[in-house]
Amino acid sequence: MMNDKEIIASRIALELNDGDLVNLGIGIPTLVADYVPDNKHVTFQAENGIIGLGPLTDEDTNIVNAGGIKATIQKGGAFIDSITSFTFIRGGHIDVTVLGALEVDQEGSIASWIIPGKKVPGMGGAMDLVTGAKKVIIALKHTNNGQSKILKKCTLPLTAAHQANLIVTEMAVMKVEEDGLYLLEVHPDYTVDEVIKATDADLKIKNVERMKGI
Repeated sequence: MMNDKEIIASRIALELNDGDLVNLGIGIPTLVADYVPDNKHVTFQAENGIIGLGPLTDEDTNIVNAGGIKATIQKGGAFIDSITSFTFIRGGHIDVTVLGALEVDQEGSIASWIIPGKKVPGMGGAMDLVTGAKKVIIALKHTNNGQSKILKKCTLPLTAAHQANLIVTEMAVMKVEEDGLYLLEVHPDYTVDEVIKATDADLKIKNVERMKGI
């Protein structure tokens, strides 16, 4: 049985297309590479300077992803400098970025970098990624100690406004459209009513399906 983080990562892997160049942020997003099927060719980019990032590993290696976690590199992959790495990002060459968040709201705004008064590592590449990538997928737990992280309006300082396209939690898949936040899929362990109750945002309900890959 998969845990919540694995559910989120495996579902997001289904959103990636053959030939995509994909950036994975720290946290849950780093797990996504583990769930891409062998018959699908996806190239992962890490902003610390890797094109062709592979799955995580427990082996002794000097290769780490953007979160400093031991990882692998795919055959044909390359190490690049920071300037080149951010040229990919800011130049619009990233097809998909998968990022974690502290909060996300029904307008697609994202808060991911700071909780006022708490020490945090900083913005990282998130502000560049959410504006440079063609598609932005947010990976996060649905609630924090019972409080919804899917809000009508973010309360924390924003990483970016109106940039999220898809939100995936352990409970559901939601899509940001111009007219609101649509509930697309629900994990079979939950009902639509349970997802609505756990969500502060106003969800639009239409043709809700069982979460894919579960």
